[in-house]
Amino acid sequence: MTAPAIRFGLPAIILVALSWGVLSLNTQGVAGRPLAFSLLLGAAFGAVLQRSRFCFYCNFRDLIERREASGVLAILVALAVGAIGYTAVFGAWLPTPATDRLPPTAHIGPVSITLVIAAFAFGIGMAVSGSCLSAHFYRLAEGSVISPFAILGAAIGFGIGFLTWNPLFLTITSNAFIFWLPHHVGYDGGLLLTLAVLAGLAALTLWWARAPNPAAAVPLSLREAVERIFIVRWPAVTAGILIGAISTVAYFRVAPLGVTAELGSIARTLGTDWNIVPSSLFGLDGLRGCATIIKEALLSNNGLFVIGLIAASFVTSILAGQFQPRRITGKDVVRGLLGGLLLGWGAMTALGCTVGVLLSGIHAGSLSGWIFLVAMSVGILVSLQVARLFARRLV
Repeated sequence: MTAPAIRFGLPAIILVALSWGVLSLNTQGVAGRPLAFSLLLGAAFGAVLQRSRFCFYCNFRDLIERREASGVLAILVALAVGAIGYTAVFGAWLPTPATDRLPPTAHIGPVSITLVIAAFAFGIGMAVSGSCLSAHFYRLAEGSVISPFAILGAAIGFGIGFLTWNPLFLTITSNAFIFWLPHHVGYDGGLLLTLAVLAGLAALTLWWARAPNPAAAVPLSLREAVERIFIVRWPAVTAGILIGAISTVAYFRVAPLGVTAELGSIARTLGTDWNIVPSSLFGLDGLRGCATIIKEALLSNNGLFVIGLIAASFVTSILAGQFQPRRITGKDVVRGLLGGLLLGWGAMTALGCTVGVLLSGIHAGSLSGWIFLVAMSVGILVSLQVARLFARRLV
């Protein structure tokens, strides 16, 4: 088969398979429609992530080391758009944010030192493995040799997280508190405060970054327009708006965005079947976040979301000529497994990752999302500093 046939034929096959999956699930009625929509949302999310190179760790590292602001601005725009969308949904579902009620299923998680430790470990895991978990899923489709081991390591990390959950819950997490911003300042005040903080972070990001060099606007040819869509990295604002919109639609139709529930559920099911994971995990199933369960059904909303994410990423990466696997080295395996282990333990203990806790949490007005953001950022900064010190000693 020729290279053009692979480049255009394989994406076509994947798109046909995705379409067949969506249509087949949709014909199953009430039970199948959320599954079909999850697959469709996952495909949209994966396409946006891959085309915009949306990776929390990479964007943060680029800002710190290269003073490039576009990636972090994309994150901030996504947070702002999602916060606006969530507030609109909350107002329809729960008109009065009474102190004894929370919006249904929103990722408004517990705040404790456990969350801080877990997010810090997750940040280190990102630095070691080179990506957050959501980015590892789409980088599978780019031929990354680290991502398969990072995902495997994350599954093991989830298992370790289940083993450490009960002691942590009894000593720390059981005393955690829930802080939902609208409880204290209402929907309008919560949204305004969130947008003000995000605007301040955007201003700080632009101050730290290099001065932009805007190119003069020129009319695009058809070829250039196609390249802008399928090959060139999408603009930060475009990516942020799309991710925020997808997050809002996902919450409105199915559940808050998250990419770890299925992986964690598989680890929990296998660990329970093999008598490794405790049969009783105190308080876990009653907390908000990327919930893990003992799997009884093959298909789940989150599992299909991740399948759609990976499949669409294959399509966009192949069309853009960005599927570029290379030879695996021992360093790749170690980085993937060690970083993934920290990612998995951190995601299990924090009840989610950069998507499930940070993105969906801040969209919902939860303090837990902001705490995760700060502790994760500190973990990344510490890791980058340690890496610099080792590099200097080796010179």
